[in-house]
Amino acid sequence: MSFVSENIYIGLRKFDILNGMKTKKRKPVTYFPAFLDIHGKKCIVVGGGKVALRKVKMLLDCGAKVTVISPTLHPDLTQLMNKKALHRISREYEPGDFEDAVIVIAATDVKEVNDQAAEEAKKLGAFVNVIDDPDSSNFITPSFFRRRDLTVAISTGGRSPALARKLRTKLEQIFGEEYAILLSLIEEVRSELKLRGIGVSPEAWQEALDLDRLIDLLKADQREKARAVLLGNLKI
Repeated sequence: MSFVSENIYIGLRKFDILNGMKTKKRKPVTYFPAFLDIHGKKCIVVGGGKVALRKVKMLLDCGAKVTVISPTLHPDLTQLMNKKALHRISREYEPGDFEDAVIVIAATDVKEVNDQAAEEAKKLGAFVNVIDDPDSSNFITPSFFRRRDLTVAISTGGRSPALARKLRTKLEQIFGEEYAILLSLIEEVRSELKLRGIGVSPEAWQEALDLDRLIDLLKADQREKARAVLLGNLKI
């Protein structure tokens, strides 16, 4: 499922502003960064608002079979339902709704509902994400962007979504469409070398990827020259 994260761990101390006493500290969690294949898998979103819409779009982009449980829907979710892009259960969440679900996202504005949904989903062995509540979740989603097959993701371990978003925005300005073209070019060269029975070590690939030069060529729409430079660097 394409959940990948490069954890940026930030040590924070929490204090009770009202009485000046230190609150219970959250046990540190080191998340396992991974991409998950959820194509064709049953995924459920509890809630029908803006946050639910964002999560539904993420799941649909990954080919999931999405069910939304909510008595009301954001207009854009209604459009997706009318296009048969998702299945809707038009009521509040009820125990028993999560059978065979791989992912459950609790995205209502009622904490008790989110907590109940999370508890049931965990018992069923599903991946659970509760909006704005990493303590009740067993996975969190990073802030990410795509350039076709290239995905760049940032996570702060749930400590500061604002920082993750800020970093993502900064990286979006650095990694343009030319990086997607570079990835396509590398894949093409790798496939060709494999067909010819030519092996290239990981170290040789690292040395061959002169990113500054290759990216400059691709920005100038000189793909074939970039290919020649790459092959030359690989000493093929």
